[in-house]
Amino acid sequence: TETQGRMHTSAATVAVLPEADKFEVNINEGDIKWDTFRSSGAGGQNVNKVESGVRLRYPWKNPNTGEVEEILIECTETRDQPKNKERALSRLYTFIHDREHQKYVDDIASRRKSLVSTGDRSAKIRTYNFPQGRVTDHRIGYTTHDLNGFLAGDIQDMIDALTVAENAEKLKETEL
Repeated sequence: TETQGRMHTSAATVAVLPEADKFEVNINEGDIKWDTFRSSGAGGQNVNKVESGVRLRYPWKNPNTGEVEEILIECTETRDQPKNKERALSRLYTFIHDREHQKYVDDIASRRKSLVSTGDRSAKIRTYNFPQGRVTDHRIGYTTHDLNGFLAGDIQDMIDALTVAENAEKLKETEL
């Protein structure tokens, strides 16, 4: 507040998100169906006689949709079947890791969006009114007139109200 009584306001957007968990790709190698075939291209008689190309088929449950998809990977890069198998398996791990990581990224993006809304001044979450000694959380309609206590760390009442509101929101989502 300045001497002429005008109040100045400011806005800030803060999103607190969990750190990324490292995860491993779990592939049941018994579910992989392997096919071998003759490679094409340069290689002389080797191409015509030796089945060095490999093809793998793997049934994978997509975490985004819950549907089982078949992943098909072919490898004919080397003249050695075991090396081609190794490379195909490596590509399978990479493919699944990328898809599961994308699900994590999409989940974080949606959680962040729900936390920060638009970031516009009109999208108020909480107001700290010093002249009135008031704190209001606009999302749940909670108000306390103990601003100094709130800033000193006496925030349990607001945490409880936010927890109740979050649980009600989760319950509403499960009913849909």
